[in-house]
Amino acid sequence: MTSNRNSRTTIAATLLGALAASLLSGSALAAETLRLAHASSSQSLIQDAVVMFADKLSAATGGDVTVQIFPDAQLGDEGPIAEGVGGGSIDIGLGGVADPIDPKLNVVTLPFLFSDATAAHAFLDGPVGQKVFATGADNGFLMLGALDSGFRQFATTSKAIATPADIAGMKLRTPPNPVILATMKALGALPQSIPFGEVYTALQSNVVDGVEPEIRDFYDQKWYESTKYLSVSNYIWTPNYWFMNKDRFDALTEEQQAAVKTAATETIAWYRTALDGAYAKVTAELEANGVAVNTVDTGPFRAMVDPVYEQFGAEWGTDFVAEVRAAASGS
Repeated sequence: MTSNRNSRTTIAATLLGALAASLLSGSALAAETLRLAHASSSQSLIQDAVVMFADKLSAATGGDVTVQIFPDAQLGDEGPIAEGVGGGSIDIGLGGVADPIDPKLNVVTLPFLFSDATAAHAFLDGPVGQKVFATGADNGFLMLGALDSGFRQFATTSKAIATPADIAGMKLRTPPNPVILATMKALGALPQSIPFGEVYTALQSNVVDGVEPEIRDFYDQKWYESTKYLSVSNYIWTPNYWFMNKDRFDALTEEQQAAVKTAATETIAWYRTALDGAYAKVTAELEANGVAVNTVDTGPFRAMVDPVYEQFGAEWGTDFVAEVRAAASGS
C-alpha cells in the first residue's frame, strides 16, 4: 500500500509540476514589451504622459504588457521614429511628422485653424477629427490619438515679431512639416529644416535667426539661452501624433488591445488638464530667464495664408479641407 501511495503521490506531483510549468510558459508567451519612442525631453510633460500610459497598461494587463520608453530622440528624430514604427523596429511613437503615416494628417496643422486648445480638442474628439485620424491604416499604422504639441509661436534672436514686415526674410528653423514650411513662405520667412536635436547649436551659432516653437519645447531644450524674443501668435496648432505599428497591435489579444486603447484615452484626458498649468509655469520661467514676451496682432498674418489653404486643398481635396475648416470653427 505504501508503495502504491508513494507512486500516486509521485504521479500527482509530476502532473502538478507539468501544469505549473505550462502555466508559467503560457504566461511568458503572453508577456509583451512594447518599445515606445519620442523626441521630447525626458523632463517634459510628454514623458510624464507616456510613463502614465505605461503604468496604466501594465496595471490593466497584470504586467503582461509593459512599455520600454526611449525619450530624448534616443531612437532618432520625429521622422525616423515614424518610419521606425511603420517598419516595425519601434512599436509605438509620438511626434509631429505625419508624412510616413498619411500626409492628410497634416490638415490639422493648417494656419490659424483653431481659435484655442478647447476648439482643437473638440475637433479631434468629433466625427471629422476621428475621420482624419482613421487614416494611416493602409500604411501600417494605428492611430492611438494625439497629445498636444500645442500652438506654435515666433522666437527670434534679434527682435520681437509684431508685424509681417518683421518676419520677412528671417531664417527660421521649422520641423519638416509641409504645412509649416508653406506657411512660413507665405509669411515671407525663409524656413530651414534643421533636425530637432541640432536646433540649440543652430541658434547659438546664428545659423538661423530664430525658431517657431511650441513654448514647452522652447523651454525644455533651453533654446531661450540664445533666443530672447518670444512673440505669441498661436499661428499653428500641432499635435504629437500618437501611433502604433498596426501589425504589432493586431498581434495582441483582444483584451490587450482594449487595454492599450483605454490607457491611451485616459492619458490623453489627463494630459489636456495638465496643459494650462504647464504653460503658465513655463511662461513665468522664460520671463525669469530674460525672455521678452509679446502678443502678436494676428489679423495681418491671417490675411496672408489663404494660398496655403489653396495649395493643400488642391493636394488633399478642396471638399476635405473645407470640411475640416468648418468643423474646426465649430460650424
